[in-house]
Amino acid sequence: MKFSLNVDHVAYLRNVRGEDNPDPVTFALLAEEFGVDGIVVHLREDRRHINERDLRLLRELIKTKLDLEMAAVDEIIQIACEVQPELVTLVPEKREELTTEGGLNVLDNIEILSDAIETLHDSNIAVSFFIEPDIGQIDAAAEIKTDFIEIHTGVYANAETEEDMFDELERIRQATKHAKKLGLGVNAGHGLNYQNIKDFTAIQDIDEVSIGQAVIARSVFVGLEKAIKEMLHLLKI
Repeated sequence: MKFSLNVDHVAYLRNVRGEDNPDPVTFALLAEEFGVDGIVVHLREDRRHINERDLRLLRELIKTKLDLEMAAVDEIIQIACEVQPELVTLVPEKREELTTEGGLNVLDNIEILSDAIETLHDSNIAVSFFIEPDIGQIDAAAEIKTDFIEIHTGVYANAETEEDMFDELERIRQATKHAKKLGLGVNAGHGLNYQNIKDFTAIQDIDEVSIGQAVIARSVFVGLEKAIKEMLHLLKI
């Protein structure tokens, strides 16, 4: 299972003081040296953390995969086509949210998402949809020819009872299996950490996990290299 690191929280720390440090680009380059398989950033419409300078430097400098999370809006789609990340992950976006809350509603946004896929594919950019582990949403995603889905794991991560955790994990297992049958690549992310990641390493249909806050928070205590290597170790158990 591959591991991509989201560096948005590093940019957030920088922006809190309106200064230059910590630099998410430097952080990403170090993360590559320590073994991550890719870098994830979310270019929001309000630029609350990652900005275009960060994105363009990352494209120029990183040697692994660049995964750009973004809303399906014209301005950001145009930037994506210029920057050429290996993967665009389309996500829902609300100005008032602290972080992305829930998956895309593909069924109710077929036309908008179809147009976005067509534009991105014309620029030779692979597309992923960040969605709930819902068979109907997965079928709709496959129908309009996305390349990947990223399963939203936040419901599982925030479950308050073992029964709820078990039920959501089973939904994720069935959803990933279904997506694979349709020929989709399957990633997973949101709320994954050092305690719950073991439940996902057992799901062979998941190709890659995207993790950010947990690893960056851990690096405050033990350093980035150790934080990354601890996660890589858990992913191989």
